[in-house]
Amino acid sequence: MPRAVAALLSLVFVASAQTNPAALAARQWREQHERAILDEFMSLPSIPNVSSDHANVRRNAEAVPKILEKRGITPKLVEIPQANPVVFGEIRTPGATRTIVFYAHYDGQPLDPKEWVTPPFSPVLRDRSLEKDGQVIPLPSPGSPIDPEWRIYARSASDDKAPIIALAAAIDAIRAAGLLLKSNARFVFEGEEEAGSTNLEKILAAHREMFSGEVWLICDGPVHQTRRQQVAFGARGVATVDITIYGPRRELHSGHYGNWAPNPAMMLARLLASMKDDSGHVLVEHFYDGIEPLSATEQRALAEAPDVDPELMRELWLGSTEGAPRKLIELINLPSLNIRGMAASRIGPQASNVIPMTASASIDMRLVKGMDHREAVERLIAHIRKQGYFIVDTEPGAAIRLAHAKVARVLEHGFGYNAV
Repeated sequence: MPRAVAALLSLVFVASAQTNPAALAARQWREQHERAILDEFMSLPSIPNVSSDHANVRRNAEAVPKILEKRGITPKLVEIPQANPVVFGEIRTPGATRTIVFYAHYDGQPLDPKEWVTPPFSPVLRDRSLEKDGQVIPLPSPGSPIDPEWRIYARSASDDKAPIIALAAAIDAIRAAGLLLKSNARFVFEGEEEAGSTNLEKILAAHREMFSGEVWLICDGPVHQTRRQQVAFGARGVATVDITIYGPRRELHSGHYGNWAPNPAMMLARLLASMKDDSGHVLVEHFYDGIEPLSATEQRALAEAPDVDPELMRELWLGSTEGAPRKLIELINLPSLNIRGMAASRIGPQASNVIPMTASASIDMRLVKGMDHREAVERLIAHIRKQGYFIVDTEPGAAIRLAHAKVARVLEHGFGYNAV
């Protein structure tokens, strides 16, 4: 949060963050008001915000405008039917010749409360990360220093409610220092980012002038692994696909039918293994076609970036990495294919000696400039078909399953997008 306040301030003034009077004022003001910032922040993640929970998302959409109103900004809820609201606010600066749009989102990912050590919508402060056995501690008394190793745990504490409060604190710091903005500032807080921003394009098109600006700052990304401020000048695209492989119409005892009935989990494992080699190279035909190469400037920036791989491997207990000897900074600028989840029958105490009826996997493909998310899905489907599968997009009945030895249902999620 402290770095976020300084970074956001530096963007509305023309100077570096090191010499920028706004950034310096922000640091001083933040040091004097850390507890107040925490108090305001802790209330926001306490409101449940799963994108599909429209009633609670509405509560968030009503809470965020109060943060703007507290700064004298008149908020507006921009709505269309069957969509979560976009919260909009604006600071107009006399004589400004440019407008910066700050974007964040107030909705969050689905969750399983059983996987949380503490309730996901009851924010707690820990003296360090859970990975380092962080313990819950009380909020510090006003005026007490805050250790940068402390961590707040709650759903969407970082992704993506922290930037909303960081922006609010930045505004407070500017005004307390008596500084004037050099740009107009617009604030766009979305309520459907974790659902794929399925309605954002419609809202932007319907209110083009309201949301226009010379630059959009997307306040929704990780801090660099070195904890230094990081600005990314683009984002990879994404396409997501769910695959289901079919076996017998009911579970069969492996002692009675093993070696006879096809096992969909084994079939899925072989199919997934056919998509990438051991180095992480995607084997889907034409997957890399059309990629725009990085410019000399971009390549130089990557070469000058700090090498975080050794420390990151130690932190994550990784004995090797995909794509080695290439570094993380290079590899995340390439397209990728990732298995984000798999399921087949049951494991652990609930496991039984059965041949499953189905096996499923969910895949995301990260795309770079020159790739189209629709083409990426088509190429993946072609690869599955090349492995001998009959492709369907609905639940296959007896006729299809009797006619084809290998049947795969492939469903694309509707929120793919290209790299920018």
